[in-house]
Amino acid sequence: MTEDDAQPDPERAIELLWGAREPDRPGLSLGRIVAAAIEVADAEGLGALSMRKVAERFGTTTMSLYRYVPGKAELVELMRDAVYGEAPLEPADGLDWRAGLERWARRAWGIHQRHTWLVYSAGSRRLPGPNIMAGYDHALDIASRGGLAPAQVIAVVNLVGGFVESVARQAGETAELQRRTGISHERWWSERESLFERLDAYPALGRLWESGGMDEPLDPFEFGLQRTLDGVQVLVESQGCEVIRDENGGAKCVMCGKPLDGGGRGRPRDYCSRACQQRAYRQRRSAPS
Repeated sequence: MTEDDAQPDPERAIELLWGAREPDRPGLSLGRIVAAAIEVADAEGLGALSMRKVAERFGTTTMSLYRYVPGKAELVELMRDAVYGEAPLEPADGLDWRAGLERWARRAWGIHQRHTWLVYSAGSRRLPGPNIMAGYDHALDIASRGGLAPAQVIAVVNLVGGFVESVARQAGETAELQRRTGISHERWWSERESLFERLDAYPALGRLWESGGMDEPLDPFEFGLQRTLDGVQVLVESQGCEVIRDENGGAKCVMCGKPLDGGGRGRPRDYCSRACQQRAYRQRRSAPS
């Protein structure tokens, strides 16, 4: 097994990620090792990162690094959490679920743009550190403002986060190819005339090409983020929500903020829809007595 294939020791990685931070002092330290490793990955890619290259930045031996971190696999876990700590989480007071999740997604997108190697460190068994967990908790709190069920809140955050990772991976692969070959994405495709000559048999593609649909491609992050949030919006609006009444007797929906019609006979309505009423009933039934 190579250094790149090795999996981190989970318990050791958790100890490093969540353990007490060592004081800042001159010389070699875990924090400086992580910072140097990030510099290597930023400049050369995650595949080029090695304990030896990090050690060379300090003018020391590889063995001296093992006093602080067991190996590359654990080092990558620390690097992931460190870059997520670079961008502070801004308070979300006054933001609704959509504005808050959009800001959270843009923060993650910015981190991925600065550290294109980050997507290659992802995986279903990557261990989150305190910075990553703080961002995740922040997003869960924001998504909860849409009045969704708990499982839906988690699924929505994972959906938006997964979209960011997906588009970041595509951008990262393009940037890595350009870095390795010295040829831009646009130039490489513009030189594929032998392929374009074979595409006449695909009429839909031809129509879109001739109509200029490929002249100015839409920004994949901007377009995809809004369409993803549009889908969540449909889900949120399908749930209904409990009405909040102000001191003057007016009523508004905590989900969309629009005034609700207070007309009709009988006692004032407590819910904006039958679906919301049923959901509230289920929640009361499941609440501990």
